[in-house]
Amino acid sequence: MKLRTTVIAGLLFAAGPALAQTPAAGTPPTLAPHSTPGQAAPAKPAAQAPPAAEKIDPAKEAAIRHLMDITESSKMGESIANFITGQVHSGVGRGLTADQLPKFMETFSQKFAADLPPTAVNDAIVTIYAKHFSMEDIQGLTKFYESPIGQRIVKEMPDVDQQMRSAGQQIETTAAVAALRSMMDEYPQLKQMLPPDSSAPASSSAPAPATPGTPAPATKTPSSSPPPSTLKPAAPQR
Repeated sequence: MKLRTTVIAGLLFAAGPALAQTPAAGTPPTLAPHSTPGQAAPAKPAAQAPPAAEKIDPAKEAAIRHLMDITESSKMGESIANFITGQVHSGVGRGLTADQLPKFMETFSQKFAADLPPTAVNDAIVTIYAKHFSMEDIQGLTKFYESPIGQRIVKEMPDVDQQMRSAGQQIETTAAVAALRSMMDEYPQLKQMLPPDSSAPASSSAPAPATPGTPAPATKTPSSSPPPSTLKPAAPQR
């Protein structure tokens, strides 16, 4: 039971970013028409078959795949597979012993690869590009990304995107924690859930002022260097 829970948790975590970026698609359910008393209810329409995938012009498909190579989006499938495998390893690692994990991951990787055609993700990306961009669009994008500034964007944007997400997460997390702290009087249980408030004034440990006529207590000479900080940098956002 514990193993199943950790596996599911790991896969849900891995799917989280993808699900968060997926629009709430789907056709609203059709309401059944009202029937008039004494009359038979109208017949339900027959279920429609899903539309067949539109055939892509071979020249346009080749242009799209060339653009994917230039922008390195052709590596997306491999990147996603590696990420999911890492999440499975992390989740299952909490439910298996250290000697069981390598064999488990070897079997998982074999089954995962067997059920995933190597071109599946790229084929899906080609279809998406073809749906949203014309041949002229693809050619214009290719010309841009082949330019020096286009290649610089390809090289730098992964780091830029990661830093933007990290900065945004830190800013919004700070604001969320502050909002929760303001609710602790109404919900005292929050005090046990939140991290210590680093902005709260520290309790003073200065000695009381000496009484006139009484020699002041001796003070210790500070060490030549302060103690090392125990703060650790935050883990990078993946």
